[in-house]
Amino acid sequence: MAVMTSQAPDDDRDPYLWLEEVTGDEALDWVRARNEPTLATFRDAEFERMRTEALEVLDTDARIPYVVRRGEYLYNFWRDADNPRGLWRRTTLQSYRTDAPEWDVLIDVDELGRAEDEKWVWAGAGVIDPEYTRALVALSRGGSDASIVREFDMATREFVTDGFALPEAKSQLAWADPDTVLVGTDFGADSLTDSGYPRVIKRWRRGTPLADAETVFEGARTDVRVSASVDRTPGFERTLLGRALDFWNEEVYELRGPELIRIDAPTDASLSIHREWLLIELRTDWFYGAQSYPAGSLLAADYDEFLSGTAELSVVFEPDEHTALNHYAWTRDRLLMVTLADVASRVEIVTPPSRDDPQRPASPRLRSSPPSRDDPSRGTWRREPVAGIPDATNTVVVAADDTGDEFFLDSSGFVTPSRLMRGNGAGPLDQIKSAPAFFDAGNIAVAQHFVASQDGTPIPYFVVRPADARGPGPTMLYGYGGFESANTPAYSGVLGRLWLARGGTYVLANIRGGGEYGPGWHTQAMRENRHKVAEDFAAVATDLVNRGITTVDQLGAQGGSNGGLLMGIMLTQYPDRFGALVCSVPLLDMKRYHLLLAGASWMAEYGDPDNPDDWAFISDYSPYQNISATRHYPPVLMTTSTRDDRVHPGHARKMTAALEAAGHRVYYYENIEGGHAGAADNQQVAFKSALTYSFLWRMLAGPKTGP
Repeated sequence: MAVMTSQAPDDDRDPYLWLEEVTGDEALDWVRARNEPTLATFRDAEFERMRTEALEVLDTDARIPYVVRRGEYLYNFWRDADNPRGLWRRTTLQSYRTDAPEWDVLIDVDELGRAEDEKWVWAGAGVIDPEYTRALVALSRGGSDASIVREFDMATREFVTDGFALPEAKSQLAWADPDTVLVGTDFGADSLTDSGYPRVIKRWRRGTPLADAETVFEGARTDVRVSASVDRTPGFERTLLGRALDFWNEEVYELRGPELIRIDAPTDASLSIHREWLLIELRTDWFYGAQSYPAGSLLAADYDEFLSGTAELSVVFEPDEHTALNHYAWTRDRLLMVTLADVASRVEIVTPPSRDDPQRPASPRLRSSPPSRDDPSRGTWRREPVAGIPDATNTVVVAADDTGDEFFLDSSGFVTPSRLMRGNGAGPLDQIKSAPAFFDAGNIAVAQHFVASQDGTPIPYFVVRPADARGPGPTMLYGYGGFESANTPAYSGVLGRLWLARGGTYVLANIRGGGEYGPGWHTQAMRENRHKVAEDFAAVATDLVNRGITTVDQLGAQGGSNGGLLMGIMLTQYPDRFGALVCSVPLLDMKRYHLLLAGASWMAEYGDPDNPDDWAFISDYSPYQNISATRHYPPVLMTTSTRDDRVHPGHARKMTAALEAAGHRVYYYENIEGGHAGAADNQQVAFKSALTYSFLWRMLAGPKTGP
């Protein structure tokens, strides 16, 4: 049980509540008073070498410019030294195949910012299809989630005078036709949910005031958000509306004229509709008709038959003990499916049965009895592995053209730089781009280990270290453990240069709460079972020491956002396992997280602190409420962003103040820009990286003077 100091927060009094005033003068003075000594401590010659090395990786023209197809062009957003805020640009496939593509620049964000005296950060563009003539461009101030939206003419390369435009908000828009959008934004009183997202969707016609837009859909204030999407594929035109009841449950409807038709799949399933097909990805077991389907399965049905209640379901993918569905994407006629087998990627092309396929599922109205799983009339979704994918790597679908056959895959590993491969139908892959090696990996080995957590569950983790390492050395352990997010063995030039090339060991922990083994890997560590996330991570830390890979004094850990919460728990519950911790853009005050910015949207993950039953288990681990003045804590680097409008910077500020009051060593740095990513451009990313690795080297191995 933690021993509370007189200055530490308790349930009745929070002495640091004033630090939640994001831009309050007193709070920003407090921030500056901590930024300066942190930089004075770590900004030495080695820091500058690291910053320069990181920036070389981030800015080099040798990086792969990843693209997405829209009509005849491939589009890319690019940042480099000359364009720190970025260029939105496009090229042709023929030009893209060359070593020096000719790029047609549509928007220069740096030039736009200079002209308007704003520090714009690119937040994306929604291009109308199939015309590809206009775009709804989102720009944020400093990288926050909230953004302005402006209509952009793709031909004139100018923003449309009197076009669709929205002031700063967490908006969402979808093109209904060239003169109509569906919009959810801050319309004024009672238009947002408690989480700060749109509660109302309206139909807004060109040339009319936003105030006159017609309401087409509403959710409740207690929902997370509402959403709208429009499919304009000829013959398959559909408008879909969603109501996110919480982070994991959503009701989805099709809007047909004035009628809302519910797509009656489980609310916690993910739905995908493409042409005539409905895909249902299950998060929990589901009984449908006479059949049961396990969590983690991907099911398919004819969309119209499913709405009418006459559909037969086909099993496209069913998980096993070692294999889980990671993600998928459609081309026009095929499905690209990426699975994880003990966290390594496998890629398959899945071909659905055609309408004249004798094995296509027949309507149950023609059956005298329910089909069995082995009944061939259920239809066959033919799965074929994609050749040319390296073993034990991370492969992702970068883009897939849902109107044609083209797709792009990126494959990399801890020590293998990215390769970009293009597919066109079911033929062989064509490698068209490759990234350079940013560090010498010739002497670096990768191994996967498993360790039993406190309840006996085997937890996998990867160790990346010099092959000739003898004895323990400085080690950085990374973890996240939440929201079904899978951490996979991908290449990082910055990590390689600033840590591995200097002799450090990197460890990636695939703890529960993530999605490495499907939804069950996540759901078993939600809410009252969240302690399993920390137990898994602590078990990995202990195993690293037991194996002689590192020592407690040489072991550091890093995590951000939900992973920052994990770092806070390591600090307050497992401080004797680590020599240093890096806690970035974290949640830490779990008593008030649901009252700050987007926090209310995560109650399905963590629980409701206002519910005494939920607070009983949340209070056991909430870092801010469990600071001890008597236990020894390792040194901590705490980082956040003033412009983070997702996880409130007050978490990091208040935790730092309370740790200082309890006599612990904490270094604090708050970037004014950056949003939840903590950095708004490559310069800021390089700076943040250098600060992190300088801190870890200093704490775990003493000052370093070079590789």
